[in-house]
Amino acid sequence: MKALWALGIAVVAAAACVLLISLLASRDSGSVGGSSGPGVTEADRGSQRLGEGAPPTPASAPANPPTSGNHRAEPIERDDTALTDDQLLEALQLGNVVIAYDGAAPTGLQADAFTPDLAAAGQAVILDKRPGVGAIQALAWRHRLKATGPDDPRLQEFIDAYLGQGPR
Repeated sequence: MKALWALGIAVVAAAACVLLISLLASRDSGSVGGSSGPGVTEADRGSQRLGEGAPPTPASAPANPPTSGNHRAEPIERDDTALTDDQLLEALQLGNVVIAYDGAAPTGLQADAFTPDLAAAGQAVILDKRPGVGAIQALAWRHRLKATGPDDPRLQEFIDAYLGQGPR
């Protein structure tokens, strides 16, 4: 009889454990698998490529270039120039990292190796001359880093973390 009671208590305890584990698992935010790296993760503002004939994406405020959004697919033929928001968003969606700057262009950072083919493959670091952006901002799809200057070590960390990573 004592063995039957012990077995009953063990079954009830096991059921209570399963119930508790299920309850706690359902409350898990699931953010462990998300990307992490330098900078901040920004809200998803869409990723749809608009068809031919769609009007250009409205220009963003210079200090706040977009990191996601619906856009026209406009390729980048050269960097170290002012990009439209459509070009910027297409570059980010492909997986490129864009360094937006106001003033002297940063050197190093793999930006010297830009080619249109690398940009089309999502493997380029692209310089975007953007008056009004502030010192330097590194941009990737839904990620932004406001750097302290061209020698900020977080810039290379940002590139290493997000280059080739487009939307997931």
